Amino acid sequence: MPSAQESPEGGEEDILHYEEIEDDAVGPMDLSELLKEGTKESHDRAENTQFVKDFLKGRIKKELFKLATVALYFTYSALEEEMDHNKDNPLFAPLYFPVELHRREALAKDLKYFYGEDWKEKIQCSEATQQYVDRIHHVGQHEPELLVAHAYTRYMGDLSGGQVLKKVAQRALKLPSTEEGIQFYVFDNISNAQQFKQLYRARMNALDLDKNTKERIVEEANKAFRFNMQVFDELDKIGRSLGEEAQDGGVPVHDGKGDIRKCPYYADKLGTASPSCPFHAAVGLARQPLVQLVLAACMVVAAGAAAWYIL
Repeated sequence: MPSAQESPEGGEEDILHYEEIEDDAVGPMDLSELLKEGTKESHDRAENTQFVKDFLKGRIKKELFKLATVALYFTYSALEEEMDHNKDNPLFAPLYFPVELHRREALAKDLKYFYGEDWKEKIQCSEATQQYVDRIHHVGQHEPELLVAHAYTRYMGDLSGGQVLKKVAQRALKLPSTEEGIQFYVFDNISNAQQFKQLYRARMNALDLDKNTKERIVEEANKAFRFNMQVFDELDKIGRSLGEEAQDGGVPVHDGKGDIRKCPYYADKLGTASPSCPFHAAVGLARQPLVQLVLAACMVVAAGAAAWYIL
């Protein structure tokens, strides 16, 4: 395994220096290729769940994002517990990168940011997440070679599409530029995500696995995608029960109908235009107490004038 190189003072540097990079000669029977091809359909279905589509549009309510973070915390706690238990198993050990990949501590920081110091007392594992957690524990205790599937599905996704979600969440939820609330997506000990992913795939391809085990790993990866989709569906149902959150002083978010890029309000938020949406501006102004008082007075005057005219 690559390790942090020692500094002249004898300590370890924070950034990993990769000693081996995957070459371009990937065969069709290599595990990385089998996983890529064998999970393509599941990956597409996961990306097209309503929760993910809304997230990518910036339609993510803060309360729902917090619940998603809770689900991730329980998922990664289970995964990393089983990985720690199997760190010396030759069928998984080459993929054990606790310093570079483990997310539990980062998620704990995010939950502390959202829920406060007593965050552990305020969260609970949802039904869909519990099913995912139970499967991870079963695999870690009875079929540890299948941990490869769960680690691959989670961490490679975090280093890829997860970086897009990080930017969307930071912008949509107006999170601090110092990255509080999105530490889950921050990999401080990986200096180059693309190189690390190449290294990780090379390690997978070098595992001593027969054809049957590789097929079982691909099947387990598809199960992992299904567990994730069940969590997404659960979050989507919760999201529909939540009230529309206010944005920019009481203005609700775009209702999702049509192309949001055509709405000047959203174009402004995305940095692609300067004017704000007149409709949203008018609605936001009308909701101010002083403006409502003035409008009410005007209506009284108008009603009196109309009555005088009729008489």
